[in-house]
Amino acid sequence: MSEQFEPFEAVHGGNVKNSKSMKVFGALALLGTGLVLGLSGCKSAPELSQADAQKMIQAKYDAMPAAGVAITVNDLGMQQGANGKLWARTKVYPNRYWADFTLTPDGKKLVKLVNGGDTIQWRPESLEDKKFSVVVTTLVTNHLKAKDVEPAQDETLPGASSAKAVSYTEAVSLEGVNDVLQQIAHNPGNKLSTKKQADFVLENGAWKLQGIQ
Repeated sequence: MSEQFEPFEAVHGGNVKNSKSMKVFGALALLGTGLVLGLSGCKSAPELSQADAQKMIQAKYDAMPAAGVAITVNDLGMQQGANGKLWARTKVYPNRYWADFTLTPDGKKLVKLVNGGDTIQWRPESLEDKKFSVVVTTLVTNHLKAKDVEPAQDETLPGASSAKAVSYTEAVSLEGVNDVLQQIAHNPGNKLSTKKQADFVLENGAWKLQGIQ
């Protein structure tokens, strides 16, 4: 009697299909593992907060030598300084609008003149000239201050894989400066703050201040 044999696939069809399915699922699992490993190996750049940016900028300023503030003294400022007894008029010239002002003993403790000495040479072009000014520098020294730091923005810098730009205000500090000089410093002709940009680059997983412009 001849025996009837069913095809192998018919007899073991379930096992074959299951085997194929297991191979497919195994391949997908391995692929998924690879994607997870790949994503975990590609770390995103850390956040550069406004507070951290300000700390790094201020640290740079604090590492620089402290300096006096150069104050522009216009006609109003000369009057304020004379009333505050920082200087006194010691000579008037024949044209009646040129004069020499000498620093008082208190004034000598507070400011120095650009040309040295203790005499301010007041030389306007006419009685109506209100634009003439001189510059005095405070003997009190301070470091610049970083203020009003804005959120970091992505930028491209040569040689840097990741870079950010931060806009902020660079301001002079009048801490410890005589009150009269502070008033004069706020007169027209003085610029106590400047808009600046700080550039940061990512190095070894951390943000580093590269420069200020």
